[in-house]
Amino acid sequence: MLDAIHEYEAYLVQEKNASKNTQISYLRDLRQFAAFCPPEQAAESDIAAYARLMTAKGKSSSTVMRSMASLKSFYSFMCDKGYLKTNPVRGIPSARTERKMPQILTGAEVDRLLLAPKSTDPKGIRDKAMMEVLYATGMRVSELIALNATDVNLSARFIRCNTAGHERIIPIYQAAAQALSNYINRARLQLLRNPAETSLFVNVSGERMSRQGFWKIIKHYQGKAQIEKDTTPHTLRHSFAMHLLENGADLRSLQEMLGHADISSTQMYANMIKNKLTDVYQRTHPRARS
Repeated sequence: MLDAIHEYEAYLVQEKNASKNTQISYLRDLRQFAAFCPPEQAAESDIAAYARLMTAKGKSSSTVMRSMASLKSFYSFMCDKGYLKTNPVRGIPSARTERKMPQILTGAEVDRLLLAPKSTDPKGIRDKAMMEVLYATGMRVSELIALNATDVNLSARFIRCNTAGHERIIPIYQAAAQALSNYINRARLQLLRNPAETSLFVNVSGERMSRQGFWKIIKHYQGKAQIEKDTTPHTLRHSFAMHLLENGADLRSLQEMLGHADISSTQMYANMIKNKLTDVYQRTHPRARS
């Protein structure tokens, strides 16, 4: 079975063209299941028992669903290759999970977060610029760290963002442009080790900032700003979207700025505002409470 797992790993890379994170996740889930039951001997009852065990151990429904999806992918591969005649996961129903609504920062919380970095050293100047740009544009963190210095137009106050071959131009407000200018002109040159480095945001080693590195930066300033909500880079993207809609932005413009291929993804924020208003109405209208 070890050879089959290695062959499956090669299939994920070469045929399925799965991302590195997907490869790691699928193989981790598969090896965890193999510690419970030899995969080549597993029956549908074993898969169901494993799912119940995960739930009993306190695993979230989303974690259980992800594990089942990983096993489905593996066993589909095994059947396609002729290693197995039947897929033991085929009869396992997909659990439904309630979609968790994203955390949204208030305007005051955003202000505290953006004021937390002290612009007295290159790291503080960089951190402020990164958070200002993220809130100004609503970019994904992967897009933020992929920016190159040539993607910035400070005089016109916009950033060029390229994702999967699709380019979008996102305006930035004056404070974000000022923070970015301060970083480019004062801090970036001090952090660089190689003058030929193209990355806009670099770490203390002078190399492109990583997702993990920026995640740690956000968590650090969440603590300094005394924000109790779980705050991640994606929290600023969600907050950007909600705050624009609350102040009159239309869905199509927001869709373009967020880079959503389908407007249904953007519609989530409009639904959140609708639910928020309904809740306020139910709590505050004197006749709604009777």
